[in-house]
Amino acid sequence: MHLLEQKLYQEDVEAAASLDFPWEKLEGKTVLVAGASGMIGSFLIDVLMKKGGCKVCALGRNAERARKRFAPYFGNPQFTFVQGDINEEIRVDAERAEVIFHAASNTHPLAYAADPIGTLTTNLIGTDHLLKFAAEHGNERFLFASSVEIYGENRGDCEKFAENYCGYLDCNTLRAGYPEGKRAGEALCQAYIRQKGLDIVIPRLARTYGPTMLASDSKAIAQFLKKGAAGEDIVLKSEGTQVYSYTYVADAVSGLLACLFYGQCGEAYNIADARSDIALRDLAGMIADYAGKEVVFELPNELERAGYSKATKAMLNGEKLQKLGWKARYDMRSGIERTIQILRETM
Repeated sequence: MHLLEQKLYQEDVEAAASLDFPWEKLEGKTVLVAGASGMIGSFLIDVLMKKGGCKVCALGRNAERARKRFAPYFGNPQFTFVQGDINEEIRVDAERAEVIFHAASNTHPLAYAADPIGTLTTNLIGTDHLLKFAAEHGNERFLFASSVEIYGENRGDCEKFAENYCGYLDCNTLRAGYPEGKRAGEALCQAYIRQKGLDIVIPRLARTYGPTMLASDSKAIAQFLKKGAAGEDIVLKSEGTQVYSYTYVADAVSGLLACLFYGQCGEAYNIADARSDIALRDLAGMIADYAGKEVVFELPNELERAGYSKATKAMLNGEKLQKLGWKARYDMRSGIERTIQILRETM
């Protein structure tokens, strides 16, 4: 079954497209989504196509994956797929790109370790290419999808990370390419605001999960969910004492849209809800219980270990975005159960 045909997924897309946003601001405009086939980008495109009224330009590296994922949209004059790597010159045949969502990046541990150069350059060189493109194509708003990773390790002086927090981050490691790349990308956005007059907002995503995750996703929660959907035991490769904030993909995208419509230029906004803060071992147990399986422990291999986050307590304070009117639809348990139900029909 194609994901777009699955009932619960359709409900998620329709719910996001029905949110009370000033959608008329997108009427007749071109929205470019970089990282189109990724977890965030693909759900966002489904919402925009469901809502209608704007042209969607999907930019991604893998044309074959895009043809499968967006098959219902090919032939629709409101949708265009462009194959390209943002680490190279952006070649999109568009006179204007009023709105740009930059959601292109390696976003899971195995990719951080196996492709550290690509991880860093996409968030720096790729971001620069997209920002230049924005400055030259009538851009009215640019969203740079950043991450909880920019906060580094909790120094023990706060319970949750507010947007002005800066924790410890060891830049002299292989894995530092992702958080440092996101930090540098945010700084580059500020430079373009000042020097080129761009209007940029920076959503900072919690650890995101959902049925749009890629088969290659090596994040712990992605591995847990795939095991749960397949009816297998959940494999935990640590003691599981880490406590993180998570967000179901539909809520993550509604948060992005809230930033698009209501965020202030130059500001960062955490997309997170306290109901989805959980320890990794409790998360594994929750998925195992729902799937009727057990949690088993296994040592990670060297490559996996190299990509793991060193953060042991990384929870986001989402009050700033919530004051703009954003509210998560799903808590941790309901998001997990929904994901497994969808995956069982679409994997």
